[in-house]
Amino acid sequence: MALKIEDYALIGDCETAALVGRDGSIDWLCLPRFDSDACFAALLGTPENGRWSLAPTGNPAPTTRAYCADTLVLETHYETADGCVKVSDFMPIRAGAPIVVRCVEGIRGRVPMHLELTLRFGYGKIIPWVRRHPRGIQAIGGPSAILLQSDVELHGRDLQTEADFVIAAGEQRGFCMTWYESYGDMPSEIDAAQLLAETLAWWRSWSERCCYRGKWRTPVLRSLITLKALTYAPSGAIVAAPTTSLPEQVGGSRNWDYRYCWLRDATMTLLALLSAGYSDEATAWREWLLRAAAGSPSDLQIVYGVGGERRLTELTLDWLAGYQQSAPVRLGNAACGQLQWDVYGELMDAMFQCRKHGINPDETAWQLEIALTEFLEKHWSEPDHGIWEIRGPQQNFTHSKVMAWAALDRGIKSIEQFGVEGPLERWRGVRAAIHDDVCRRGFNARKNTFVQAYDSDELDAALLMIPLVGFLPPTDARVLATIDVIERELLSDGFVLRYRTTSQVDGLPPGEGVFLPCSFWLADCYALAGQADKAERLFERLLGLTNDLGLLSEEYDPRAQRQLGNFPQALSHIALVNTALSLAQAHGPAGRRSAR
Repeated sequence: MALKIEDYALIGDCETAALVGRDGSIDWLCLPRFDSDACFAALLGTPENGRWSLAPTGNPAPTTRAYCADTLVLETHYETADGCVKVSDFMPIRAGAPIVVRCVEGIRGRVPMHLELTLRFGYGKIIPWVRRHPRGIQAIGGPSAILLQSDVELHGRDLQTEADFVIAAGEQRGFCMTWYESYGDMPSEIDAAQLLAETLAWWRSWSERCCYRGKWRTPVLRSLITLKALTYAPSGAIVAAPTTSLPEQVGGSRNWDYRYCWLRDATMTLLALLSAGYSDEATAWREWLLRAAAGSPSDLQIVYGVGGERRLTELTLDWLAGYQQSAPVRLGNAACGQLQWDVYGELMDAMFQCRKHGINPDETAWQLEIALTEFLEKHWSEPDHGIWEIRGPQQNFTHSKVMAWAALDRGIKSIEQFGVEGPLERWRGVRAAIHDDVCRRGFNARKNTFVQAYDSDELDAALLMIPLVGFLPPTDARVLATIDVIERELLSDGFVLRYRTTSQVDGLPPGEGVFLPCSFWLADCYALAGQADKAERLFERLLGLTNDLGLLSEEYDPRAQRQLGNFPQALSHIALVNTALSLAQAHGPAGRRSAR
């Protein structure tokens, strides 16, 4: 059975990523891209579905594990009765084919080690043809091939590759696994020690660019490194997570494929990158947004593939039992076909923030923004699926209308502040109409709170975005009342639920953990409302939910005290960075995302 979600570490090469367990087993890896088929899928099944285990014989628990300072190189120290050994796991920044490297170094004594490599292409279903090769062990299955090279003798057969060796103090051994197209050229010989030195230098150089020097630099920088690792370098896209189908409730069916890019994360991603000094990454993200959104405004999707692909057909992989029996395992995401008005607001806000922060203006971008806003003018009053991608009937979700307002507002501010040409007066009229509609129909006077949807009594944590996008001031009585009701009805152990899943609004069986980004949003609201101490207390509690490596998933179960959902989750780390920035600005002008 797979480990707890928080017992995994992330390694990656900015094009794909792997999860390495405390026990020394790599249980998840898709090659060559984030959204490619997995060759290690034990995370969602059994070891027979593919994994790579490397640990002292008997698999003792590691004494310590940590990332080498300011890098994505994982170091795990094992203490055994025979001595101490260190295993360094990493993926070099890609210069050609993707490579996974595992270096073993003897620290003390003589430690017996065991390697077991079980390769399965096609998400654990396809057993490759495995054979000896002059440079190691070769596995071929259809278009995919893998070569494992090492200075240790390897024994390969159809089901798995094994090696047993002893590492003495001062000795080093390396294992390099390279993916390549089976009809392409064979990979060249690899020097593991050289790749380790180059990878450490690359990440340290990247981390030095971080300009955040505040109180929480360590978790902020770790979050930024995680975001960089979730970036698909060829296109500039950032995936929501490197995994699929890690459950929002263990044993449940709320299991989704997150190896894609959501427009909803656009503004928060930009702010996190720009504020930390990573303008190149922010510019690449903007360019990806523009390419993905190009075309008819009526065809705008909420989620795309890492290259901007639109077709993300959802399937179930029935041969995988699911993470700790949480089925089904899903490939693709049907949310790509949903209608969600909030993404128009996020895209317009992202483009405005680019102008505000000095990213080179783009006339083509403004023409796209005009087309999107004109389309939204005609359709904003229609129901949609909402921010949480419900699989129930469309509704007039309050948050969706707020973000439609934000789209008009950012378009207006771009005209006012940057001199671009557009229908200023007409857009002002539409903005005012949306604002009036939300305040009239989205606020429930009887409950004294904004509600999830028009004519509803239900709450929604997305309402916390009302002050964050500048729709209303953070000290507005209606905003404060809404926060008060959310505190009473949507908190679990002090953390925020998205909404009450028992309301059946989403058309799914009830049950999930607290949603970590929403809890960061609540801290942002506290900070903007002048309650900096309260915001900091909540922020510190959220930092306490990270695993020992500073990584966060999407959700958390306060009762079982364990992480839930896909891991690590970009939006959680984006929210962490932005909340740290909010706290730094707590005594400055309110409305960090507001254009006012």
